[in-house]
Amino acid sequence: MGAEQNWIPTEIGPADVGAEATPYGLIDHLQRLEDLTGLLTREKALVFRGFGVTPGELDKVFDLLLPNRLAYVHGNSPRTKVGQNLYTSTEYPQEFTISMHNEMSYAHQWPARLAFYCEVAAETGGATPVVDGVRWLAALDPEVREAFAGGVRYLQNLHDGYGFGKSWQQTFETDSREEVEAFLAGTEATWEWKKDGGLRVAQLRPATTRHPVTGTEVWFNQADQWHPAGLGDETAATLASIMPVEDLPQSVTLADGSPIPAEWVEQIRDRGLDEAVNVDWRPGDVLLIDNVLVGHGRRPFTGSRRVLVAMSD
Repeated sequence: MGAEQNWIPTEIGPADVGAEATPYGLIDHLQRLEDLTGLLTREKALVFRGFGVTPGELDKVFDLLLPNRLAYVHGNSPRTKVGQNLYTSTEYPQEFTISMHNEMSYAHQWPARLAFYCEVAAETGGATPVVDGVRWLAALDPEVREAFAGGVRYLQNLHDGYGFGKSWQQTFETDSREEVEAFLAGTEATWEWKKDGGLRVAQLRPATTRHPVTGTEVWFNQADQWHPAGLGDETAATLASIMPVEDLPQSVTLADGSPIPAEWVEQIRDRGLDEAVNVDWRPGDVLLIDNVLVGHGRRPFTGSRRVLVAMSD
């Protein structure tokens, strides 16, 4: 695995860059930084710590980290929009782990980078684990890598406002069917409007991808998050008793439609987490990641936790 063997995110503090330990010290540093993209590509993830960024300066910091902030259109994770293409991190019950993933790797287009901001750190736990995609790919059994070589097929069932999971209005941030169809027309997806007003979307996507600059191949799909087995045995059994797999809010198969064995899903989930490095939050921290080279997740936590996220192409 070479240089990836001992990879950890690069931490940058005021003393490291000769800046004031204030939000404006970070802003000044970022304004003077000549090649943020090159730095991020080399290091894969950057933690800006010790600058005490507050919500009042967050937009100024994110404007420098994210050249073109994107809306979370076609996102499958429950979030709340709290600002200019600024969202809460996944609103998933705090007692559960969120497995490793690259944001929107199931989509036709995905953000190139993500920035996270810790406003309130959890009482205990709540780290954001990050994993080098090269390590994750190498950690999987050859049998799994070979089976996924043809890609994966994702299926979404989005209700019309009342139902299990997200509505199509929430997912696409619009009430217009025409806007949804115009968006999907450019994604190589197939879709159909159902009699109950819901929307079914199917997408065939690769299981790995190569970084556009380095050419590095990484594990790059969300099969374990879209598969019932990724939720644990009890939850999977409950879902199976309620409805067929193809009617779940989201599901996944291999490219040819073959089911993915539960043990493969568990291997993908567990080895990604095993290879991950925790970013333990302190209030005011900012984390920037290359969304192709690095996957991310969330550890369980207690108490209040508020981490915001934005993304850019």
